[in-house]
Amino acid sequence: MAHIKFLGTGTSQGVPVIGCDCEVCKSPDHKDYRLRSAVWLHTANTSLVIDIGPDFRQQMLHAGVKQIDALLITHAHMDHVSGLDDIRPFNHRSQQPIKVFAEPQVQNRIRHQFDYAFKEPPYPGVPQISFENLIPYQNFRVGDFDILPLRALHGNLPVVGFRVGDLAYITDVNCLPDRTVENLKGCKTFILSALHHKKHHSHFNLEEALGWFEKIGAEHNFITHISHQMGQHQNTQKTLPSGVFLSFDGLEVPFNP
Repeated sequence: MAHIKFLGTGTSQGVPVIGCDCEVCKSPDHKDYRLRSAVWLHTANTSLVIDIGPDFRQQMLHAGVKQIDALLITHAHMDHVSGLDDIRPFNHRSQQPIKVFAEPQVQNRIRHQFDYAFKEPPYPGVPQISFENLIPYQNFRVGDFDILPLRALHGNLPVVGFRVGDLAYITDVNCLPDRTVENLKGCKTFILSALHHKKHHSHFNLEEALGWFEKIGAEHNFITHISHQMGQHQNTQKTLPSGVFLSFDGLEVPFNP
């Protein structure tokens, strides 16, 4: 048995949003406090993190993660890659680079953003990264996990989600190609982003996400990458159909890898 832990379930601004006085941003409910979206997949032997945003250090401390076998990157937006400098304690502990699975264009963007980590000769103490090519619909294995990258679109930007055993995780999307939909069949736990209630140019809204949950037919469905405009967790959850849940930071769900 494996588990997925939601390290963060918020948008690029997080929740609360700086300077906002709405009821969600001022809510005392811990489920309304959302770091930038990321998840940790783990068994007794294998530890993977999907996306590494600006809250990565805080997320690792909260979750008590001591080992990372690989990082999987969905796309190169800053809320999904800007925490890469904080892999250094993991490098120090393992005395090895961390494998980072990403598409070539994402690797190029990271090389540009973190150019100091790739200069020769290497400066002591910089993050050590070993890139691995990620190709949509081409399986690869890390420890206990057999991973299938799935193509999706975030506006005009190609991104990837992942099918791991009977779990699927797809964030920052507003289009699922037919081939991806085909590869989602049979999943028991489906995690999909939904920004808020209004139409958006590069994200599914709640109504659209609910339509995909119904179409795929997973037993357990979780919404992530949630804006403060979605409303308070406890109120919005009451409106959702059976088997659909708003995720929240710290939520942990079992799945079969």
